[in-house]
Amino acid sequence: MASLHNASTEQLQELDALHHLHPFTDTAALNKKGVRVIKRAEGVYLWDSEDRKFLDGMAGLWCVNVGYGRKEIMDAAYQQMQQLPYYNSFFQTSHPPAIELAAKISEVTPAGFNRVFFCGSGSEANDTVVRMVRHYWAALGKPDKKVVISRENAYHGSTMAGASLGGMKPMHAQGGLPIPDIEHIKQPHWFVNGYDQTPEVFGKNAALALEKRIEELGADNVAAFIGEPVQGAGGVIVPPSTYWPEIQRICKQHDILLVADEVICGFGRTARWFGSDTFNIEADLMAIAKGLSSGYLPIGGVVVSDHVAEGLEQGGEFNHGYTYSGHPACAAAALANIELMQRERIVENAAEKIAPYFQQKLFEMADHPLVGQVRGVGMLGAIQLSPEKPSNKQFSKGGVVSMVCREHCMENGLVMRAVDDAMILSPPLIITESQIDELFAIAKNSIDQTYQDLQDGKIDFSS
Repeated sequence: MASLHNASTEQLQELDALHHLHPFTDTAALNKKGVRVIKRAEGVYLWDSEDRKFLDGMAGLWCVNVGYGRKEIMDAAYQQMQQLPYYNSFFQTSHPPAIELAAKISEVTPAGFNRVFFCGSGSEANDTVVRMVRHYWAALGKPDKKVVISRENAYHGSTMAGASLGGMKPMHAQGGLPIPDIEHIKQPHWFVNGYDQTPEVFGKNAALALEKRIEELGADNVAAFIGEPVQGAGGVIVPPSTYWPEIQRICKQHDILLVADEVICGFGRTARWFGSDTFNIEADLMAIAKGLSSGYLPIGGVVVSDHVAEGLEQGGEFNHGYTYSGHPACAAAALANIELMQRERIVENAAEKIAPYFQQKLFEMADHPLVGQVRGVGMLGAIQLSPEKPSNKQFSKGGVVSMVCREHCMENGLVMRAVDDAMILSPPLIITESQIDELFAIAKNSIDQTYQDLQDGKIDFSS
C-alpha cells in the first residue's frame, strides 16, 4: 500500500471505515459520520487532517503528562531499538532498560515500594493485581482469600479482569462480566449519592459500605480492596476528606490488601507524584501505566510494597506474565520520561504554580447557570452540568447534554471529554497559565452554546 502521508481526509476516512475497529465505539454510527484524523501534535496542541488546531484538554487519554514532541523520549526509544529492540524477561533473563526503570520507579513512589512487575497497559496491570493478590494470600496459607472488592462506576480497564473490577454496568452487560469473586460497593460521589449529607459525613458512610461488605462475605474470603485515588473515567470523582482514612482503617482492621489504581493519578496528575501521596493512602500495591511513559510507548506495571513482595517470595513460581513485560524500548522511553520530569521539576511546578491556577479557573465555572458543581484536584477537573441549581438534579437522560457540549468544544478547538452529565479535563502538566486561560475561555463559550441550545429546545432527549 502506498504511503498515506498525502492522502485526503476522505480517503483516510474510507480506509478507516473499511479496516479499523475502534475501542468503545458504535462502529456503524462512526462510519456514517466519518472519523476525525489526527495527524500531528506539539506541546498541548493537536492538528487534524484538515489542519484544524485543538488544545488537548485530556492529554490524550489522561496520559501525555509532559506534552507532545519531547525529543528526549523519542531519542531514548530509538537508541534502544538500535541496540536491543526486543527481548523478554522470562527464563531468568533481564536487560538494562527494565532494570534501570524499576530502580527509577522506586525513587519516586512512596516509601516501602521497591519492586515492579511490568506489563503493557493499565488493563494488564489490574489483571495482574487480581492474580497477584490471590497468589499472595495462597502463599501465606490462606487460599480462600480470593474476593476483590471494588466500587460502582469505577474504571480499571477493559480486559476480562479489569472490566470486572470496574463498576460500569454497560461494560458488564457485554461478555458475561463480572468474573467470579469480584464485588462492588457504592462510589464516594457526593454530588450524586450524598447531596443530603455533608461531604464529610457522606465520605465516612461511603467507606463504611466496605466494612459492611467484608462482614457479609467474611474477612477470611476477601483478598483486597481496589480504588482509584480519584475516579477518572467515572467522572473525576474526588472523594471527601473522610473517605480514604476510613478505608485504610477498615483494610488494616480486617487484614485485606489495599490496592491504589494509579493508572490515571500517577506521575503527577494530582500535582504530586502519585494520588496516594495526595490523599495519604498507604497502599500495598499500586497499578501504574499512562503517565509512566507519558503515552509515548505502551507500558504499565504493578508496584509492590516490600511486605507483599516478601509474601510473594514464599509462594514459589508466579505463573503469570506477558510477552512484552518490560519491553526494552518502552522501558527506555518511560525512563527518559521520568528523568525529564525530575530534571524539569514538572510535578513540583504543577504543585506550586500550574495546578493552583488550573483549579482557580475551574472553580470560576461554578457560577454558570448550567453548572451544578465543579470538582477537581491537581490537574484533574470536572464541570457537572445540571438542569437546576442549586440542586443535584440530573437531566432526564444522562450524557445527552454533555455530548452536545463536547461537540461544541471540538468545533471551537478544545478536546474535552463528556462523562454522563459532566465535562472532564486533564490537560498535560506542562500547560502554561496563558494556555489555561485559552482552555477555559473555549470551555465557557462551549457551555454557553450548550445552554442556549437547551433554552431554544434544540437538544433531543428522546433518542
